[in-house]
Amino acid sequence: MKKIALAAALTLAASTAFAGGVAEPTVAPAEVAATTSSSAGGMVVPLLLLLVVAAVASSN
Repeated sequence: MKKIALAAALTLAASTAFAGGVAEPTVAPAEVAATTSSSAGGMVVPLLLLLVVAAVASSN
């Protein structure tokens, strides 16, 4: 009987020792992927290059 009472007393003492001792978890902000604003994406530079080559070829 003494062992049960001692175990109960230690359990109560241990539970009050940790009351309020838990720190708030920190949450990392979600990463947002950047989106392109144009549907032509990587087509502008090759088209300009094609126009320059066509202009040079027609001037000869």
